[in-house]
Amino acid sequence: MTSHVAQASTERGEIVLLRRGGALELRVNGVFVMDTVHTETERLLASRSLAAVSGADLRVLIGGLGLGFTLGEVLADPRVRVAEVAEIEPDLVAWHRQGLVPETEEALRDARTRITVGDVADVLRDRDGGPYDLILLDVDNGPGYLVYERNAAIYGARFLELCRDNLTERGVVAVWSASREAALEQTMTGVFGDCQEVAIPVRLGQRETTYYLYCSAR
Repeated sequence: MTSHVAQASTERGEIVLLRRGGALELRVNGVFVMDTVHTETERLLASRSLAAVSGADLRVLIGGLGLGFTLGEVLADPRVRVAEVAEIEPDLVAWHRQGLVPETEEALRDARTRITVGDVADVLRDRDGGPYDLILLDVDNGPGYLVYERNAAIYGARFLELCRDNLTERGVVAVWSASREAALEQTMTGVFGDCQEVAIPVRLGQRETTYYLYCSAR
């Protein structure tokens, strides 16, 4: 049985929070984005990326709140001092704050959490929170499976240069993708000098698939 928990129309389209059985599901313009059943990729985005950053007292920027599982995994690392999230959809942030996503309520209440409603590019240009030791980008499904066409810029050299310029000397940028993207790897190598592709096998119910994480260090 499926029921609507919340729905909003924005300049970018429609976002819907559904309850399907005992799980929540987020859809954007009718496209499945994520749910509370299969959270491994969101968690691995955080844990694998944090493992690439040395030292403590870390300041982390997450592009995209989603259902909050990446944020929760970032906060599980005791080295993290500040976890800032840039989320462009104010309604999604409001749903979290209203308790409509109970699985991640604790993460939003954590004193280290900072939520900024706005485009992650604008957050980086403002430079109020940086520099960052880690920038995690889970804004879309990757350059090959865009929910919003305008998000294509996130995978381009200009935006990645902006990320690089907002990193500490030990800083790392990690980009999640639903598919293998040789062009993205090449672009990140051009900006940072190197890029590591990490294949992440995931089981979604009875189906196995592979997602990818692209990491570059300053």
